[in-house]
Amino acid sequence: MHIFRLSRAASSAVVMLCAVFVVSSTASAQTSVKPNAQNPSHACPHDDSGLKLPAGFCATIFADGVGHARHLVAAADGVVYVNTWSGRYYGNDTPHAGGFLVALQDTTGSGKANVNQRFGETVQSGGAGGTGIGLYKGALFAEINDKIVRYTLTAGSIVPQGSAVTIVSGLPLGGDHPMHPFAIDDDGSLYVDVASATNACQVKNRIPKSPGIDPCTELETRGGIWRYDANKTNQKFSPAERFATGIRNAEGFAIDAKGSHLFVTQHGRDQLRTNWPDLYKPDEEATLPAEELLLLTRGGDYGWPECYYDAAQKKLVLAPEFGGDGGKKLGPCAAKSAPVAAFPAHWAPNGMVRYDGQQFPARYHGGVFIAFHGSWNRAPYPQQGYNVVFQGLEGDHASDRCEIFADGFAGPVRSPDQAAHRPSGLAVGPDGSLYVSDDVRGRIYRIVYSGGSGSGSGAAQSTPCPSASAPAGNISVADATPPEGTHPDAGAAAATESLPVPNGATKEMVALGDRVYHGQVGGATCVGCHGAAGTGTTLGPNLTDTQWLWGDGSYRSIAKTITAGVPQPKQYRSPMPPMGGAELTDDQVRAVAAYIWGLSHRAP
Repeated sequence: MHIFRLSRAASSAVVMLCAVFVVSSTASAQTSVKPNAQNPSHACPHDDSGLKLPAGFCATIFADGVGHARHLVAAADGVVYVNTWSGRYYGNDTPHAGGFLVALQDTTGSGKANVNQRFGETVQSGGAGGTGIGLYKGALFAEINDKIVRYTLTAGSIVPQGSAVTIVSGLPLGGDHPMHPFAIDDDGSLYVDVASATNACQVKNRIPKSPGIDPCTELETRGGIWRYDANKTNQKFSPAERFATGIRNAEGFAIDAKGSHLFVTQHGRDQLRTNWPDLYKPDEEATLPAEELLLLTRGGDYGWPECYYDAAQKKLVLAPEFGGDGGKKLGPCAAKSAPVAAFPAHWAPNGMVRYDGQQFPARYHGGVFIAFHGSWNRAPYPQQGYNVVFQGLEGDHASDRCEIFADGFAGPVRSPDQAAHRPSGLAVGPDGSLYVSDDVRGRIYRIVYSGGSGSGSGAAQSTPCPSASAPAGNISVADATPPEGTHPDAGAAAATESLPVPNGATKEMVALGDRVYHGQVGGATCVGCHGAAGTGTTLGPNLTDTQWLWGDGSYRSIAKTITAGVPQPKQYRSPMPPMGGAELTDDQVRAVAAYIWGLSHRAP
């Protein structure tokens, strides 16, 4: 649940981002390049990445601390260009000095960038960074605010010397998904993701049992892919350029070498159980719906918001906001376009790139790598994702089950508030190396194959992805408890022993509130938004502060906020449904209010 309160620092932007990587004709047309200063050797004897990779692969930290790195693209000369983002989503931190775009170059052959130059819009010029970035005909294209712009790259400099030229302007901003990832094919068709402003086009966004707007008027200007011409300037956004519809958020793009097949990823909707507890089991909050890989076609309708993909049934089913009954009814979904591949729920596919390089073993050629940013909506069950997977393709369909290619980004804890790094974008370099961006601490990884010739079969053992219909797992517990199985309240009581108790409550209530907060009682998902320790995430504020936006921070006012919810938050993008979307008893509400009060009044 979200208890909205004033964060420690002011926000520099008012949008929640979702990311995608750009596949351009320049980046995808890979060539075999001999190692030199601009194209380092494949070997990385000092793998300092901390990543888990298949045998024969290794990685280096190509760059670090470049800002919140979203998507990136590699030019033919080996320069890696990164679009970074700033704002409330990242905890109100201070943006890097200089522009939000970054050019990185390795001139020593070490596998690490020793050149780092920033350019483009700055905070002072009104910029807040972006996600989309790509190369086409020797020019760099980038998303900035409501525009996609073009920079001319000239010989003798890795950064543009002139001002940007606007290609498209007026793209919709605000709402749940304000970013505009894009891809450009060889003919100059510019495909732009204009994602949804809401979770499921409800009358009241993310509020329990709020019906869907039927027909969903949001689809006129959101929730699909728009197509423009990368060769033209000063184009204006309008409904007329919509290429495909029914796509909640197309985070990643991949175009095959011939330009005949365009694939996009889709983030599945959130909060089925939270908003419709009468129709879904508690664990279905974590297992429904699947993330998707879509084959994009002109005029295609992929079902959002009326439909979601049930991986167990392997079909699109009717959403409860539009008359669905928890997974049985199909209605109009029978006529919508289903995905070509599905992945576990809430993994969050934030970037994708087709591998047409020659360095990796042959079995990777023609498939796609997908960066999964990691889940939040699986709470109180274990969070998942935070990895890069490989999905084979054959023509217009997926081949075989996906495999976990790179893992270990998050570190010891997979959660939005504690993950050390979260994969966001992908790019293939001219020598066939794979670059991965992290948008938590601005790290760029470079993954190479050093186990033999790139023409080999690559028989190294792989780790299959979990089935998209795999169980949610056991409810996560923040702190380890004795394996003997003591009294059910003992672990919570010990964990809350140091917390103060508000007037009108007891230590036993605070201990119960701990269990409610962590999803062990009542089915609440507080940790998904506020973190296991209550210190906040990108989705919900810090509960250990003493400054409040709602109420006066008293025990009574906290309980009132939990009961009523926050339908129109002053900060953060998502409303908090009443009781966090759970069906808590009065005693459970008072208990979790006492626990939150204790968090905010604990002695430093």
